[in-house]
This record gives sequence, structure tokens and C-alpha cells, in this order.
Amino acid sequence: MALEQACVQVMAKPWGTTDLRPWSEVEHDGVAIGELWFQRRDVHAAEPALLLKLLFTQEALSIQVHPDDAFAQAMGLAHGKTEAWYILSATPDATIGVGLKSAHTDAELRAAVTDGSITDLVQWRKACEGDVIFVPAGTIHAIGPGLVLAEIQQRSDTTFRLFDHGRQRELHIERGVAAAHAGPAAVQAPARRLSDARTLLVASPYFVLERFDLASGSAWDLRATRETWLVVIAGAARLGTLQAGVGEGCFIEAESMRIEAGRNGLTCLVAYDAASPCPDLLHDVPGSDANAPGDVVSQPPLPLPALAGPSNPFPEARP
Repeated sequence: MALEQACVQVMAKPWGTTDLRPWSEVEHDGVAIGELWFQRRDVHAAEPALLLKLLFTQEALSIQVHPDDAFAQAMGLAHGKTEAWYILSATPDATIGVGLKSAHTDAELRAAVTDGSITDLVQWRKACEGDVIFVPAGTIHAIGPGLVLAEIQQRSDTTFRLFDHGRQRELHIERGVAAAHAGPAAVQAPARRLSDARTLLVASPYFVLERFDLASGSAWDLRATRETWLVVIAGAARLGTLQAGVGEGCFIEAESMRIEAGRNGLTCLVAYDAASPCPDLLHDVPGSDANAPGDVVSQPPLPLPALAGPSNPFPEARP
């Protein structure tokens, strides 16, 4: 049983930004921050299955691919990496790439990686606030500049770089070609309403991602039987005994939690370790509107130091 305010691990990246507002007030001493990782406060707890992040891009990230479970396990790793993104903000010209425009042989993909023409093969699309993008392991993908996004993923740091915008870092050509599905991305199921308060964004074999939209002053009981992460993206709320505003969140597992939305309501992303939506996840508390709390003044999540360099020879390639 656990209910904790999530700690934030700050990850400096050259493609990041020094202005994280309104998502975070974390101290960064002028260093460009690319990612904020939500971690458990209990450092002795078992490693979670999922990793929730916020990403801030001022420059393009590499074109890359993640292995699936079978490929990762053949390398001696625990599992691969499937992920999903929710676009929190986007500049008018922001783009993402997911999959290729057409199918290619391994030889064609290898040649395109070698000469850099893979940039022309990627299926680029405009990115807009509120977009949901599912990226199964094996899907070639890229994140452009001008974006703030939330990412939920299998907890893995294994990434194969296929193109790196001239940064002169190693490309993982053979591993990347072998791990990639060299063709268009699979058709993504559209988001759908589960209730007035719940919207299913992604359901995969590894996680479910939902958005909660809770009215001003409403109260709800969240019943988390599995590992569950929550991050506030608009409004504010009291989460059990915790108070949370934009960019803050919590970890809950095998526990129930009362959610009391603030005067401006609450919009949050909720990700949990399941393959399909939990029908009993959220229940409204009748008659709660009359006791609407004011928007809370939240306390910043406790920062954690940056991670030490990984031993994995194919570390997360978000340069």
C-alpha cells in the first residue's frame, strides 16, 4: 500500500529549456532542462514498472527506435520500451514523427540511416495541444522542437539512435535496423469517453493512460489496485492529504485516495499498470459540490539529483 507525493528528478539536456513555467518551479541554475522524471519518494520501494515524465524541447531530438520485450531480453535486459505522449503545449510549427511513410526493407533502412536520408522517410505531422500519440516498441519516431509533452513508458532506458542532427554521437545502425518496424506506424485507436469524468487515451499491454476532467468543487474516490501515477495538467486539487497544482503529481498503489477538485476544477493524466481500463477506478462522492475547496497552494515536489550515467551501452537517446 502506498500513497506518496511524487519526487521530481531533473534531467539536464542540451535540447531543453531554462523556462519550465508553468509546469515546474524547480531550481536549475540556468542549465537547460529537457526532462522531469516523476519518481517514488520511498527510495527503498521496489522499482515501478512505469516511468512518467515531462519533456521540454527547444531543439529536435534524435530519430530513434526502442526494442520490444523479446529484442531487449535477447540483449539480457528486462524488457523493451513502449511509450505514449500527451502534448501539453506546442508552438505553431511544432512537429513529431511517428513511423515511416511507406514500408522499406532492412537494406533500404540501413542505407537511409547511413546517408542521413531517413529524415525524408519519416512520417512527420503537426503537433497540437491535446494530441495523444502511441509509440509501440519498434516504431521509428522523433520529437521536434517547440513542445512540452507528458510521456508514460515502460521503465527502460534502451534506445537506438538512427539520426542525430549532426551531433556527432554514435548511431546504433545494426541494432536499430534489427529492432525497427521499417514501415508506417500502426493505426492508433482514438480516445474515447469512459464517463463524463474519464477519457481513455491509450490502452496497451503495458499501461493504460487516461485523462480525468473533474468539475470545480467535486470530490471523487480513486481506487488504485495497481501501480498508478497521476500528474495535474490544469487546475489544482487535494489528493488525499496532499496538495497538488499544475506539474505536480503522486504515486498510488493498492490504496484509495480522495480527490477534491479546486475552484477551477482539475484536469489530470492518470497512468496505471494494466492492459485495459479499470471500471472501478474512479467514483464520485455525492453532494460534494457544496463543499468546494479553494485552489490549493501546492508545495513543490522534492527534487532528486540527476541520474548517474547508465551502464546500458544503448542509453536513452534523448540528446
